[in-house]
Amino acid sequence: MHSVEDIAGLFRNVPDFPKEGIVFKDVTTVLTQPGALGDSVTHLLKILEDIEFDAVAAVESRGFMFGGIIADRLSIPLILVRKPGKLPADIISEDYTLEYGTNTVEMHCNSVPRGSRVLVIDDLVATGGTALATLELIRRDGSVPVAAAFLMDLRFLGGAAKIEDTGVPVRSLIKID
Repeated sequence: MHSVEDIAGLFRNVPDFPKEGIVFKDVTTVLTQPGALGDSVTHLLKILEDIEFDAVAAVESRGFMFGGIIADRLSIPLILVRKPGKLPADIISEDYTLEYGTNTVEMHCNSVPRGSRVLVIDDLVATGGTALATLELIRRDGSVPVAAAFLMDLRFLGGAAKIEDTGVPVRSLIKID
């Protein structure tokens, strides 16, 4: 079993990506280490034991891997939160700002029954823009975001604090100050 420290050590720093001045935290090196993905999910589920949720909203694209495994292990629905133009049915969308520009996320309308308790999952939280937009999509679709979980929290960018300011607790395995 990979420890949380082992998993933290697998992240790769990629300087000047996607633009100059940004140091991108690359999770793909976690994914290429046999067993690390499953162990990451096991650790995430442990820090989520006190949160009750009926569905998982996974943010494109790296969140899909963690969210898909969580949803499968718990036998609950998986909601895909995607970039524009990727979902085939009726969608709702939300614009947001991130540390290096702006973007939009979308999800299918009525993905889960109204009032469902939804966990938001992604690989990391930086400025919080993507997660905040996802929380808004969940609310607009009639469900309740009950927590947001990440493998890594880049605390110096303040995203987790912004999420918590909305009343949604944040859980992360790795915190970078």
